[in-house]
Amino acid sequence: MRLGGRVDAAIEVLRDIAERRRPAADALKDWGLSHRFAGSGDRAAIGNLVFDALRKKLSTAHLMEDDGPSALAFGTLWRQWGLSPEKMQELFEGDRFAPEVPVAALQAAASRDFAFAKPHVEADIPDWCADYFEENFDDEWVSEAAALSERAPLDMRVNTLKADRDKVQKQLAKFGAKPTKTARHGLRIAPGKGADRLPNVQAEPAFQKGWFEIQDEGSQIVADLVFARPGEQVLDYCAGGGGKTLALAAALDNKGQVHAWDADRTRLAPIFDRLKRADTRNVQVHAADADLSPLAGRMDRVLVDAPCTGSGTWRRNPDAKWRLTRAALEKRLEEQAEVLDKASAYVKPGGFLVYVTCSVFPQENEYQVYAFGERHKDYDLLSAGEVWQDLFGFDKAQPWSADMNCITLTPRATGTDGFFFSVMQRRG
Repeated sequence: MRLGGRVDAAIEVLRDIAERRRPAADALKDWGLSHRFAGSGDRAAIGNLVFDALRKKLSTAHLMEDDGPSALAFGTLWRQWGLSPEKMQELFEGDRFAPEVPVAALQAAASRDFAFAKPHVEADIPDWCADYFEENFDDEWVSEAAALSERAPLDMRVNTLKADRDKVQKQLAKFGAKPTKTARHGLRIAPGKGADRLPNVQAEPAFQKGWFEIQDEGSQIVADLVFARPGEQVLDYCAGGGGKTLALAAALDNKGQVHAWDADRTRLAPIFDRLKRADTRNVQVHAADADLSPLAGRMDRVLVDAPCTGSGTWRRNPDAKWRLTRAALEKRLEEQAEVLDKASAYVKPGGFLVYVTCSVFPQENEYQVYAFGERHKDYDLLSAGEVWQDLFGFDKAQPWSADMNCITLTPRATGTDGFFFSVMQRRG
């Protein structure tokens, strides 16, 4: 397919998403199934255009004065893919599948700015989320929110049980892999532009050998901040697919034990293949309906990577921000309080309870930690900021923090997905 046909397909997918209010991944999958002639490069380019359009949906619609799928697709080609109207016409010439280029609308859009736009439009977030961002980031909230509308890089964590960073970097040098700026065992491949695809590193022998895992740098950092030491007993209470479980197992150097549990057996299912590939020997996976009572009061550290809105991952899941509702947030708040209370029962006296989310909303983060402290007077909130400085020093990018107790990572501040981290110690 030429560019014109790809743009026409992206418009079709964007229309499907808008009319049926469905996840972008589902709409793209259905389009691919009904257009089997499209190659992998075509599908990747169409997906890029769709996701880029969703990332900056409000701001592009404002500049185009049109929020329809065609305006969003062409506005994205102009703003994010760097194509002028004239260049589009040149590339579309002779392509019978290409839609007509809205030259006048694009030229008019180029003369507009955000002087009279509501702040949430420039920030590219739902209007009802603006107060949460402003509360968390003060005068910089628009820039912080807007950073969540950029493409995300491809981050990997080197499995130190099998390899070191230099060794893996050499294997991935052909993709431009560079050491992450903060995470100590991370590598990063920069996001592409336009139709560029990120490489399929999972097809590489180094991945099949278990030398690395795909994991955002922010997720690597918060796993590092858990500060698990060899020989300890650690419970990953919301283990999901096992990304942080694997990082913790490596931090323990296969000594001690990591207990992995999740209430959702489907989310936990991928962990078994990942553990085998990584050659971990100190992880015990507990079934969703397992009796965890033997672990009560025995864990040195309990990690709660709590269910949340995922607002910190909007670079990777841009359509999720437009589908998020207040009701969904309220449900998550209830789940977070419940999971914190339950997880605290497994911490031994003198042990640590670590609370993490991939959200940037203070209601899901600081509010939950402070409320937990009111309910559980035997826990003290420690300084996560000091742990950060001990591990990473003062010369790296610094996370957001009002008091050095709780910290928030963001794309703008730390170059990562959005993550919240806090640690509480149970009195002995």
